[in-house]
Parts: sequence; C-alpha cells; structure tokens
Amino acid sequence: MIRELGILIALAVVVAVTALVNTLFLSGQGIRDLLLNACLVALLTVGQTMVVITRNVDLSVGSVLGLSAFVTADTFAVNPVLAIVVGLVVGALCGLLNGVLVGLGRVPSLVVTLGTLSVFRGLDFMWAQGRQINAANLPDGFLALGSGSVLGLPYLVIITVLVLAVAALHLGSYRSGRELYAIGSNPEAAVLVGIPVGRRVFTTFLMSGTVAGLAGVLAVARYGTVDATVGTGLELQVISAVVVGGVAIFGGSGTVVGAALGALLLSTIGSALEVVHIAQFWQQAITGALLIAAIALDRSVALRVAARLRRQSRGVSA
Repeated sequence: MIRELGILIALAVVVAVTALVNTLFLSGQGIRDLLLNACLVALLTVGQTMVVITRNVDLSVGSVLGLSAFVTADTFAVNPVLAIVVGLVVGALCGLLNGVLVGLGRVPSLVVTLGTLSVFRGLDFMWAQGRQINAANLPDGFLALGSGSVLGLPYLVIITVLVLAVAALHLGSYRSGRELYAIGSNPEAAVLVGIPVGRRVFTTFLMSGTVAGLAGVLAVARYGTVDATVGTGLELQVISAVVVGGVAIFGGSGTVVGAALGALLLSTIGSALEVVHIAQFWQQAITGALLIAAIALDRSVALRVAARLRRQSRGVSA
C-alpha cells in the first residue's frame, strides 16, 4: 500500500506540473487520452505481475500480442465477440508453451521466453507475409471496442479495470493466488509445505499469454492498423511498469494494482514530456532511471529485512 501511495503522489506531481504548462492536459479529452495510452501496458502487467511474483519473467508478451493482433484482424474481426475469443485462444496457446517449458520442464524462464519471443514473432511474420491491415479493412463494430465508451468511460478502460479487479481478488483472497507469493519468497520451502510449484508457475504463464492475447485484440481495435511489427519491444515497457509499480523483481511481493499504476505513471511521464516539448530520448532515460531505482530500493529493503530476521534469530537463540 505504501508503494502504491508513493506512485500516486509521483503521478499527481507530474500531472500538476504539466497542467501548469498546458491546462488542456487535465481536460476531459486529456484524461481520456492518458487512460487509453496506459491501458494496453497496464493490461499486460496483470499477467506479468503473476509471473514475476513467482521469481520468473515473461519476455514474450510483446510477440504474443503481435501474433494475436494479426491473426484476429486477418480472420475473425467481423465478429467482435469471436475476435476476443480467438485472441484469448491464441494467447493461451502461446502461454501454454511457455508454461510447459518453465513450470513443468524446469527450464529457466529467461531462456524460454527469450526463445519464444523470437518464435512467436517469426510466426507473426510468416502469417502476415508483408501485409498490413488498416481500419478500412475492419468492421465498425470491431473498431468500436477501441473507440467506444459507456457513460464516458472507454471500453478499453473498463475491460482493463475488470481484468485488474479479478486478478487482484485472486491474488489476495484465494489460496492459489497467495501461494504464488510463497513460491516467489522461497521456492524450496514452498515445495516442502506441499505447494504444487510447477503447476502454479505453469498457470501464471498461461494467464500471462491469455492476457497478452486479449491485449492483442484490443490493440487492433484501438489503433485500427496492424502489421507483423506490432508489439515489438513492448515487453520492456511492461517489465519496467511492473517493477516501478512495486513488484519485486526477485519475487515474493507486489500487487497488480501497483503494477498498473506503474504503467499509468510511465505513460503519463511520456505524455508530459511531449507536452513540454522534450525529446523522446528523455522518456527512455527516465524510464530506465526509475527501473534502476525501483530495483535498488527492493534489494535494499530485502537486505534490511534479512538482517533484521538474523538479529531476531540470534536473540531467540541467546
């Protein structure tokens, strides 16, 4: 909760300073744009958070999003509901492969997802064959997913909030969700107390792939244009948002709400820099600096907690 509060304060400072330069930054359309710009990354942080909590990482989310986006736009965009289902299935199949290799095969997630990142992107290029699908080729009903709203709230924002709420409820209120924290804190101890570590890790990768598949469908609806390069490099933004949002890169702590706020903060910083006419390079530099600072803070806290536990243990022994 403290980390989330810190992100909210930083977010408020960025918004306030930028609004002084350009009052339109806080207009109704300005706030709508800020939320929409952060939605896809915030959605991807849901699955990534679950993975990182278990001391793993999924580098393939950008490629999964791209593959799902093109397959959906090329085949089933005529029916928005069917498009979402197909996107979920494509993402789930990609997550299934990652989960089998990492959760059941015990192969390091960094190696697996670095490989599948290229595999899924290659499949995307094979399917696309150099083609690009534009808004003119997509039905209005499908594009409405990215531009429509209910009571002023865009569909993308509503979908993102719903997914976040379900994930937060699962992690906080269900045994299978809480067990992910135990796995990330101490995998060996988790095995000893009977937690099915392999199955839980498999599930996190399956969820990460499924959410990335959904994000692919929404990306097409949002931007109306898709080719084989969609989502390239997005995994780095997602991991940055997750870590800045307070999810420990070493596993065992963090929330999906914090990760989503991290995505909103980074997206808002990017928009603010554009408003004040600062080069995009500085956005990347600031993102990198925040990422390093978040990792350093998490490591510092972990070392302090470990030192305190050792002192308490010695006191009990004495």
